[in-house]
Amino acid sequence: MKKKLFVLDTNVVLHDAGCIRRFNEHDVAIPITVLEELDRFKRGNEQIHANARYFLRELDRITGDRLAAEGAALGEGLGRVRVVVNPAWEPGVREVFEADTADHRILNIASRFLKSGEYNSVTLVSKDTNLRMKAKALGIPAEDYTSDKVESLDELYSGRRIIEHIPAALIDTLHTPPYSISLAEVSSLVEMTEPVANEAFILRNGQKSVLAVFDAFESVFRRVQRGNAYGIHARNAEQAFALNALIDERLQLVTLTGKAGTGKTLLALAGALERRKSYRQIFLARPIVPLSNRDLGYLPGDEQAKIGPYMAPLFDNLAVLKHQPDPAGERTQGIDAMLEAEKLLITPLAYIRGRSFQRVCFIVDEAQNLTPHEIKTIITRAGEGTKIILTGDIEQIDQPYLDSLSNGVSYLIKRMRGQPIYAHITLTKGERSPLAELASHLL
Repeated sequence: MKKKLFVLDTNVVLHDAGCIRRFNEHDVAIPITVLEELDRFKRGNEQIHANARYFLRELDRITGDRLAAEGAALGEGLGRVRVVVNPAWEPGVREVFEADTADHRILNIASRFLKSGEYNSVTLVSKDTNLRMKAKALGIPAEDYTSDKVESLDELYSGRRIIEHIPAALIDTLHTPPYSISLAEVSSLVEMTEPVANEAFILRNGQKSVLAVFDAFESVFRRVQRGNAYGIHARNAEQAFALNALIDERLQLVTLTGKAGTGKTLLALAGALERRKSYRQIFLARPIVPLSNRDLGYLPGDEQAKIGPYMAPLFDNLAVLKHQPDPAGERTQGIDAMLEAEKLLITPLAYIRGRSFQRVCFIVDEAQNLTPHEIKTIITRAGEGTKIILTGDIEQIDQPYLDSLSNGVSYLIKRMRGQPIYAHITLTKGERSPLAELASHLL
């Protein structure tokens, strides 16, 4: 029986270095042009450079001393991988695209396989929307790389639920010490699907309501108060849930998502500073999306001068914390002292590979611009006593090959849902200003 063939674009390899083993029993073709492009990515400290190096080493190991025309076996239950040199130009491709570019060579190889009849079907796999459109225009089936995509945003876990018509007695119980009620008691009184570990609830009965979270460690629903952290007060229920997760030292991983102005970054910083005595250092970072593909080295000055423009939003949020009402000025002095003593560090993500963080609170802002593998790299840096907080807006992505379904935060929420040491909250209500909220809705 004829197999399927998947022709891979370079960006698929840079996105997932293990991609050739994600196509089950079907064959994978690597155009020689892809290897040429990967050669330019071998040197560097970012994840895409590590992916290029890993893939090339792995391909060398799989193919051995000599690569046969039919390719090399990828392993039990898997197909074969073929490295394909540039064939003669297909007339249909050459007539449409006069320029000899890497993308057009990849299209030419896919077209040649499609017309050869060697495979039952041939599909070009690329994260480049434009290349996929070119392929479809030539009659070549093309798909995005979807092995680490979530199915849909509608099914993505929000971390919170509203349940109406709760018995008044249950609400009263949560409002009186010890401010908790067992899962068994709730299940006997309320029809509801099984709660997820650390899921947040708004429980209502007419005018009565209570905020609660399911404590997976003790299997109880525990009341959540609208408290404050480092001078920042929760302005709505979602922010109260977020602060509760951020200051709970049992939770080692927290994700906060939501549109601009919902308070994600500010809450993360406030929560970390509230628990500052539990950590040796607090790291603040955000992925750098370079202008015109130029890296940090293009900018003048030392490391701090180079990252300054990219990290300005983090400094803005620190300034908000400094200017909260504080008669003694202790918070302002505390933040300045931590910055001076490097207890509070603002750093680019490019330099964390190979590091191990002990008793550190690591906040990654704009994490939606990271791939699933980059998210994994960050989280696996966590040592004993470390907490990782990821914030981002999965609808606002600046990387050309990521979207709301394939970015690292969406993937993480899907995979980590239900783990006792993980909590997630989606923030929906803007609190930056009435103008910002109005613009978010109307523009």
